[in-house]
Amino acid sequence: MYVCNCNGIRERQVRAAIDAGAQRPVEIFRHHGCQAQCAKCVCEMRQMIQENREALAYAAE
Repeated sequence: MYVCNCNGIRERQVRAAIDAGAQRPVEIFRHHGCQAQCAKCVCEMRQMIQENREALAYAAE
């Protein structure tokens, strides 16, 4: 599924950027060598980052 239609970034690519250390949407775009265009995807990216943080915190318990 596409998260960012403007740049053609798929969900698995967002997760790969997060796994590589991206903690903000701008870092996800940078990881893929592009920039936000319409920014409609930023909210979903933030949610994915937060879900990753929660999963890591749960795993650390």
